[in-house]
Amino acid sequence: MRAELHTLSALDARAAILEGRLSSERLVQACLERIGDDPLRAWAQLEPEWALAQAREMDHIRKSGKATGALHGVPVGIKDIVDTRDLPTECGSAAFAGRQPSSDAEIVNRLREAGAVILGKTKTTELAFVHPTDTLNPHDTARSPGGSSSGSAAAVAAGHVPLAIGSQTGGSVIRPASYCGLFGFKPTRGMLSRTGVLQTSATLDHLGTFARSLEDLALLSQSIASFDPRDTSSLARPRPDLLGGARAAVPVEPDIAFFEFPFHDQLAPDAREGLEAVIDVLGDRVTRLPVSASLSGLIDVHLTIHEYEFCQHLREVIDTHGDQLSDSLKTVIERGRGISQTQYEDAQAVRESAEAFCAKHFNDFDAILAPAATGEAPLRASGGTGDPIFCRIWSLTGLPALTLPVLVGENNLPIGVQLIGGREEDDRLLRTAAWVQATLQSAEE
Repeated sequence: MRAELHTLSALDARAAILEGRLSSERLVQACLERIGDDPLRAWAQLEPEWALAQAREMDHIRKSGKATGALHGVPVGIKDIVDTRDLPTECGSAAFAGRQPSSDAEIVNRLREAGAVILGKTKTTELAFVHPTDTLNPHDTARSPGGSSSGSAAAVAAGHVPLAIGSQTGGSVIRPASYCGLFGFKPTRGMLSRTGVLQTSATLDHLGTFARSLEDLALLSQSIASFDPRDTSSLARPRPDLLGGARAAVPVEPDIAFFEFPFHDQLAPDAREGLEAVIDVLGDRVTRLPVSASLSGLIDVHLTIHEYEFCQHLREVIDTHGDQLSDSLKTVIERGRGISQTQYEDAQAVRESAEAFCAKHFNDFDAILAPAATGEAPLRASGGTGDPIFCRIWSLTGLPALTLPVLVGENNLPIGVQLIGGREEDDRLLRTAAWVQATLQSAEE
């Protein structure tokens, strides 16, 4: 049975642990054996004995009859930009080598409260931006798993761990999930606390989650959602029932919008054909909408805010450790420092207008359908982690977005499709996603 434990869903694993059919220690040991010497290079920090000690503690808690959490005994990977008091947080950069936080990020506190076992820290691109790490894609080791949440996506896809935490400022959850054949979720900005997480853009940074099923994705996201007054974007109100949303039947078949963006010409032919096949199956539930020049221009607005704020937030690192940064990141910094305060403020005004437009849009539609990536995972030899162009607008507007792993490309590699929901309607988005998934599966039968 141990050889199969790494394939358990988080929900099934938790149920087996609480019912005494499986120990957390046995599950964690199976995950560690699956990782082995980490040939995919998915992990930045891994301390097996520390992880097993957490698992034994969870088993003791269960046996003693004490309260258990929603993730009790379930191992989780955490992107190495999230502070952990027990493991270094180096942010994929020599500038942070050996950095040991004195306290956990708020999201780690929530994981501990839910009873999760922190298995280790997953690799990230340099400072969660453009320069790739050395992590390999489990489906084809010649290809990138995407970025910046490279290790988190690869670890879940390879069965190292059932759940992982990532982050997204541009497309760093949605795109790696697509490349690795996973469910990836970026909740509404403000649902998950960012306290104790590397800040690259106060406006655009989101935390997100990876799993191998929609329900697991909802379980993890719901378990870590909380209000945090230290995070200026945090929403001081109740969170939606995400797991309930993923499990709910739609009251009526949803209405889905598909925007005809001019940059869809960047889609690979197999990705375009697959997306059109999805639209055909969904039929009259999808409405194609033309796109104004101003909406298409939001890509540049996102880049302006991202690069300007990156240079502002990481000014000290750039000034004191500039010689330790990659050339590709130095190019971004040079652009960011060339953006004027006026250009930045104008971009913020456009962002606010776009958010208002989107709020009205979801009066008529349950979700937006979009590509998750341009196609299959790019070759690592290309030097990048793929283009996040199909994610930037939804990161800019702070809307919830998720990847459904429903397509296969010409090289037999996964391609996801993206669904975007209304602000703070994350449960509605998950409900719509479950309907889309079920509809597509029925069409295949």
